[in-house]
Amino acid sequence: MSDYNELAHHFTPYHITEGEEYMNTQQLQHFAQILLSWKQELMEEVDHTLKHMKDDVDSFPDPNDRATQEEEFALELRTRDRERKLLKKIDQSLKQIDTKDYGYCDSCGVEIGLRRLEARPTATQCIDCKSKDEIRERQMA
Repeated sequence: MSDYNELAHHFTPYHITEGEEYMNTQQLQHFAQILLSWKQELMEEVDHTLKHMKDDVDSFPDPNDRATQEEEFALELRTRDRERKLLKKIDQSLKQIDTKDYGYCDSCGVEIGLRRLEARPTATQCIDCKSKDEIRERQMA
């Protein structure tokens, strides 16, 4: 699956200047650029999958070959479905940038942090709240 580690790491980390306000215009633009680049790369993957599935549709006489191709297509479609969900998160993050709500924890309202957002631009929680949620999830499972 194409994920953030493989895709949108083609950016220069933001250089913080002393006394700079958190989520100022330059920082918001930095993250918008990262998110838009990531979104573009994911959309190119979708186009590639569609082209691949159209071009590589073969009617194999051997049932094993046919089953292998169907399994490859199913795997690609599952990957694209995960990416579709990721695209929704990217769009939500871009909307938060527009409203200047980006970069703050949905749970407690504190700053998520530039480095965490560069690691995961769609993060909606600070590391403390995310850790607590993950602990709760493990206890519930």
